[in-house]
Amino acid sequence: MLKRLMLSCLAMVSTGTAFAALPQVQSDLAALGRGSSWTPAGQITLAFETHHPQGMLKIGDRYFMSSVEIQERPEKYQQPQGGMDRSPGKGRAHLFQFDQNGKLLRDIVLAEGEGDIYHPGGIETDGKYIYVPVAEYRPNSRSVLYRIEIKTGKVEEVLRYNDHLGGVVIDPAGGKLHMVSWGSRRWYSWDLNGAGLPITATARMQANPLSYIDYQDCHHMEGELALCSGVAYMGGHPSGESIGLGGLEVVNFNEGRVVAGFPG
Repeated sequence: MLKRLMLSCLAMVSTGTAFAALPQVQSDLAALGRGSSWTPAGQITLAFETHHPQGMLKIGDRYFMSSVEIQERPEKYQQPQGGMDRSPGKGRAHLFQFDQNGKLLRDIVLAEGEGDIYHPGGIETDGKYIYVPVAEYRPNSRSVLYRIEIKTGKVEEVLRYNDHLGGVVIDPAGGKLHMVSWGSRRWYSWDLNGAGLPITATARMQANPLSYIDYQDCHHMEGELALCSGVAYMGGHPSGESIGLGGLEVVNFNEGRVVAGFPG
């Protein structure tokens, strides 16, 4: 089954080093506003089943995309059971590698044998590894963070945590790992050692100071800044319908604040 992939000019496709490597990215972001025009930068027809894409990177002339293959959707409980508001569902976590012609080069299945943990989130790179969190498909659950060596495809477990962790940011200069919970309402941070692994299993947790977009994919920019994209669904209309609003936010996870936000 063929899928089309639209790459927006500021869609969350990292260059594999940092957004700072792109000319004038900081000033371009600062110039965005409600009246900004968004123009597709290109279109790739993918010659494979993409399932439900989550995060994406571009490294050289190769693309990497995380995706969840949903085999059984979670169902909401009438009353919480065991602290959970829904059933776990079933599925598989994929990391696809494909070229600029849409040809699938590699399909790495993550979290095999982990039971209810099968939903990947946004992805990140430090230039050597791609980092992919895989969680249960429900809030307040469990996650495993993996890193995959770009050259070989070798998979290594980085950490486990008792929460649903989605977006991930690696700050190589600051030696920090940042991750966000379901809906990005909680931010978690770890110090990294020389091997790029968390020094302790304990994370520093901060509440997201804003109630706007739920981050889907985040990438390190420069210094302490990261760029996160996502969607907010606003309810409360008498019709019962919700409205989806997309956006970008520049975040300083170390300071626990959103530096700037842009509709998108």
